[in-house]
Amino acid sequence: MTALIPTDAEDPVLLREALQRALDGGPALGLGMVGGAPENVADGLAAVIATSGSSGIPKRVALSAEALRASAEATAARIGSGRWLLALPAGYVAGLQVVVRSILAGTHPTTIEGRFSPMSFAEATLAMLRPSPGGDTGIPELYTSLVPAQVATLLDAADDTAVRAALTAYRAILVGGQALPEPLRERAADLGARLVRTYGSTETSGGCVYDGVPLDTVGVRTVDGELRIAGPMLAEGYLGDGSLTARTFVRDEHGIRWYRTGDLGLVEDGVVRVHGRADNVIVSGGINISLDRVERIVRRIAGLHEAVVVGVEDERWGEASVIVAARGEVLRRSESEQLVHARDAVEEELGKHARPARLILVDEIEVLSSGKPDREAIRRMVAELH
Repeated sequence: MTALIPTDAEDPVLLREALQRALDGGPALGLGMVGGAPENVADGLAAVIATSGSSGIPKRVALSAEALRASAEATAARIGSGRWLLALPAGYVAGLQVVVRSILAGTHPTTIEGRFSPMSFAEATLAMLRPSPGGDTGIPELYTSLVPAQVATLLDAADDTAVRAALTAYRAILVGGQALPEPLRERAADLGARLVRTYGSTETSGGCVYDGVPLDTVGVRTVDGELRIAGPMLAEGYLGDGSLTARTFVRDEHGIRWYRTGDLGLVEDGVVRVHGRADNVIVSGGINISLDRVERIVRRIAGLHEAVVVGVEDERWGEASVIVAARGEVLRRSESEQLVHARDAVEEELGKHARPARLILVDEIEVLSSGKPDREAIRRMVAELH
């Protein structure tokens, strides 16, 4: 057995040292478990990440050293290896993998001083480009991992020369945690920033599909419309929850182990297309509507790129969808005009039945510490207003 030590991920230097030991045989790190008592876990585990995601259901995902290494190695094989900027909390898998990739590259992750902002990002990035005293004078390959909200913040500030230079300094900026709105991707491309859309989860040791293409050691298929993933980066399961582990990780007739993502999608000519969560569906007027698909359409509209779409009870239709957007993002249109524009766009692609019922403007969108929208809190807020 290996000891599992509750770990504070706030100090990246100490975390890197502890993670190096965990990858080399232990003790394992309990991320998000500070205040809990040490316990013993199976040999080979390197990290247990306590997460509830946006669903509010707590889980403790157990990741082996082999899985974390396999993920980092597959990423390096796809996009290269170099110096990484840690711009996400290391207690979440996207941030943790920045540290793992740095360990495998023989480097130390650079961190941002204080809160994330365009200037703190620019300062950290430009510091990475300066040659170290007595060290290699060549320009290093730079990488980082961000969520779409951070990308939007940086693009909005890209008129600043330093911010623009920082954005374009990276060989690859991995973007995950939620769908990347197409307008953001296009703005980044026009600027010369190299974004890589990633798809994955804590259960897959982070992103394992890049720009729709699975990493070399990853298999993706669909069963009854649900995406399933196989590969050496899969988690061992959920610590202390054998029932959930058995439901989520299944073996096929050949003995291959697959992770049931809970996402709907398809695989065409080797390209993975994600349609949305199987459980993020409402029934409005007797018709199933994917809120993820509605949200993707809404986010293409100027001023609604970071909007969140949630479902609420509706007296007439049973359930209806509602758009929640930050007040400062809505541009040059009244609230009613913006809603009409969104409803028309959704109707054109999905049909009249899928049109959102309301647009609610708030001062800011509530987010989790991972940077993802706190959908449960947003749903509660909308339900109280509706």
